Amino acid sequence: MKELKILYLYPDILELYGDFGNIQVLRYRLEQRGIKAIIDSYSIGDIAPDFTKYDLVFAGGGADQEQGILSQDLLKHKDNIKEAIDNGVFFLLICGAYQLFGKYYKGVEGNIIPGLEIFDYYTEAIEDRKKRCIGNIVIEANLNGNLTKIIGFENHGGQTYGVSSPFGNVLFGNGNQFGAHDEGFFLNNVIATYLHGPLLSKNPELADFIIKYCLDRKYDENITLEDLDDNFENLCRNQLLDRFLNVS
Repeated sequence: MKELKILYLYPDILELYGDFGNIQVLRYRLEQRGIKAIIDSYSIGDIAPDFTKYDLVFAGGGADQEQGILSQDLLKHKDNIKEAIDNGVFFLLICGAYQLFGKYYKGVEGNIIPGLEIFDYYTEAIEDRKKRCIGNIVIEANLNGNLTKIIGFENHGGQTYGVSSPFGNVLFGNGNQFGAHDEGFFLNNVIATYLHGPLLSKNPELADFIIKYCLDRKYDENITLEDLDDNFENLCRNQLLDRFLNVS
C-alpha cells in the first residue's frame, strides 16, 4: 500500500477559518484511493521533527499574537526546513504561515516578527486596524500547465511585498495587497497563500495536484490518480464562480 507522511505544524496555534479542514480533505482523498495517510503534528514543546522525512508539511493561519509566540520556535528549525524544501518536500502554507516563511512581519505598532527568510518577500501591516483585505476571493493559478480557478476566503491586514513568483492572478478580491493583481507565492514545491476556506475543500483539483506531486516524488513515477466523485464540489464551485465572476 502506498502512503504519504504529512506534518501539521502548530495545530493548536495556527488554525483560523477551518484550516484544519485541509488536513481532513487530504486524508479523505488519499484514503478513498487506498493510500494510507500518516499525519503527525508538531507544536511548541514537542520533540523536534525531521522535516526531510515528510512528504508534505502544512501550516495554517494565525493572528499577530500567535505568530509572535511561535516565531522563535519556528526559527530553531530553519536549517532543517530549508533542507526539506531543497529536497522537494511539499509545503502548503496559509496566511500567517505564509508570512512567517518570508523575511519578516511588521505589526501595526512597528514591532517586527522575524521570519525564516527562506523567501525574499515581506509583510507589513497598515496602521488602520479596521482596514483589511477581507472577503471571498478567486484567483487563476497555473497547475502544471492547466489554468485553474481557485476559490477561497481572505482576511488579512498585512500587505505582502516582494513576491517574485505569485500563486495566481486575482480575478475577484484583493490578494497580496489591497487591489493587487497577484496572490500568494508559488515556487516548485511551495504554495503559500492567504486563501482560507478551507482552501482544499473548495478546490479538489488543487488537492489532487498536491497529492500527485507528493506521490510522484516519493515513488519516482508518474502516477495517475483514480477519479473521485467531485460532482457536489463542482456544483458548489460553479455557483460560487457565477456569483463572484458572473461566469461558470
